Amino acid sequence: MIRQVFPGVGIFAGVAGLSKEKSRSGIYPNKTRSCVPIRVTRSVIPSLFTTMNLFSGFVAIIKATEGEYVVAAWFIVLSVIFDGLDGAMARLTKTSSEFGVELDSLADVVSFGIAPSFMLYSAFFYQWEAAGMIIAGLPAMCGALRLARFNVQLTGLDKDYFLGLPIPAGALTTISYLVFHHLSTDAVPSDAIRPALIAIITIGTSLLMVSTIRYDTFPKPIPTAIKGAPVKFVLALLGVIAIIVTKGKAIFPFMALYLVYGVFRQFYHFLRHEEEEDTMEALEETPFDI
Repeated sequence: MIRQVFPGVGIFAGVAGLSKEKSRSGIYPNKTRSCVPIRVTRSVIPSLFTTMNLFSGFVAIIKATEGEYVVAAWFIVLSVIFDGLDGAMARLTKTSSEFGVELDSLADVVSFGIAPSFMLYSAFFYQWEAAGMIIAGLPAMCGALRLARFNVQLTGLDKDYFLGLPIPAGALTTISYLVFHHLSTDAVPSDAIRPALIAIITIGTSLLMVSTIRYDTFPKPIPTAIKGAPVKFVLALLGVIAIIVTKGKAIFPFMALYLVYGVFRQFYHFLRHEEEEDTMEALEETPFDI
């Protein structure tokens, strides 16, 4: 009865019995069961990168508590790299699974939702008290909603677009502006408009994450993807080079272009669709009396 309620008791009893038998005979009894080796499958590889993504987000929070916001921002960039690598490894090893998708979402909520929200609040929005708490919490809340919707609508790993701004892009946008522009000593932007700008950027990126605006996926560094979208690959490569040369200051302009391009393209398609509908209605109303 005790072993049914507390199964651990049986383990300790077995160890105690084994020790007694050894003390009597001087040797361990002969093994009657074969040892089952622990199997390490290929599916561990993507999960390892996902775990590193989560750990990098955790370190970013720690560094933010110490006031080292630049270091924290680079750990979020490192999380983005690990987030891209886990998907690449899943495709390479052909080990995509529901477990991997769920683990990836949990890691993303921490690294690209909670960590940026904490950084925004501790660096600036704490001055706005309750309002600042709400605004700073938007990336975490909207990011979680964005990932939940993504998991429900997920039909495969390879897609040509995202429905709504992806959470890593939202994190890069807000944190790069916070660290390299809002907290900088540069003359631009001026001190008078910095509070309004960071609030607009935080609210805007959060709303874009839960929107239905389509955003292109970032090109994969494989021959087929490069041949399919060479312009996209070249632009992404130039963006990476600019980020390295400027030591991170080019992240925000690059991400801002990505955000604005998605919004304007959606607006263009909306106007074009409305124009086509008006044309069809006009054709239907035109009499064809012969």
